[in-house]
Amino acid sequence: MSLLSDLVNLNLSDSTEKIIAEYIWIGGSGMDMRSKARTLPGPVSDPSKLPKWNYDGSSTGQAPGEDSEVILYPQAIFKDPFRRGSNILVMCDAYTPAGDPIPTNKRHAAAKIFSHPDVVAEETWYGIEQEYTLLQKEVNWPVGWPIGGFPGPQGPYYCGTGADKAFGRDIVDAHYKACLYAGINISGINGEVMPGQWEFQVGPSVGISAGDEVWVARYILERITEIAGVVVSFDPKPIPGDWNGAGAHTNYSTKLMREDGGYEVIKKAIEKLSLKHKEHIAAYGEGNERRLTGKHETANINTFKWGVANRGASVRVGRDTEKAGKGYFEDRRPASNMDPYVVTSMIAETTIIGKP
Repeated sequence: MSLLSDLVNLNLSDSTEKIIAEYIWIGGSGMDMRSKARTLPGPVSDPSKLPKWNYDGSSTGQAPGEDSEVILYPQAIFKDPFRRGSNILVMCDAYTPAGDPIPTNKRHAAAKIFSHPDVVAEETWYGIEQEYTLLQKEVNWPVGWPIGGFPGPQGPYYCGTGADKAFGRDIVDAHYKACLYAGINISGINGEVMPGQWEFQVGPSVGISAGDEVWVARYILERITEIAGVVVSFDPKPIPGDWNGAGAHTNYSTKLMREDGGYEVIKKAIEKLSLKHKEHIAAYGEGNERRLTGKHETANINTFKWGVANRGASVRVGRDTEKAGKGYFEDRRPASNMDPYVVTSMIAETTIIGKP
């Protein structure tokens, strides 16, 4: 196995200028991530300089067998933490041969919103708190849990340390460093309330880049758990009962919110969100009704409420923001399996483009 490891870690720059580009896209379920690699003649740093590519959409649930070709458009480049060197990860979105975005391409519509002059002027910042659960592969049960049984009740696990409280930290740390290496603006990690559940944060990221970075961070996590023989779940309520669910709290600010007097702008934005609560909930992730029950640090899915420092609210404003009179707010409604392109662009559209 040492020879295999040596070959996997071979430094290509010693013998060739060629690089490997791993093209990444989102599959037919809207959550499954697909990728394949190709050789390029040399290093590339600009996505527009990369060739388009294609794949068999009939094998990903994205095209019929009789017309199965789907075209990949490169959109963002990251350093490859697995192959290293000058090799790259390429986040793509998907189009028909005629150039139309396929139905599962949510990036295309998001990019339109983020290129709107009013949105560009506001320099939208996002910080996304991505929660996830690590599962034992053969039994689909959280790591650290006795098979067919349960650990002690919640309490000691959140940001906990010790072999009886923190399960999977090696995976979490490997992911953290790999994201930093890749150039993702990952800002932190922590153990969550339910044992076997963790969180990483991406941001502050501006506009469409927030979606790109979250998706590639998810891809890197999938690859690391693949190596570790563990399954990562983004289900918003992986274990029924008295256990916390998994969300993707989305922190948001505009230029006006970050300036003096911004608190009033924040309150107006929250009012706009309240008027479109149902539309946002419908786009904030599958199975979210199992998580947003009004318990376990959530607001009920049918109710919109906001508050300062209230983790049982739909939208939370921090004490620091209230005190400073400017800052950001946190939309706590998105589920862990939300599409960050959809959520980030929808918040911008509702709060900036939408009518008061």
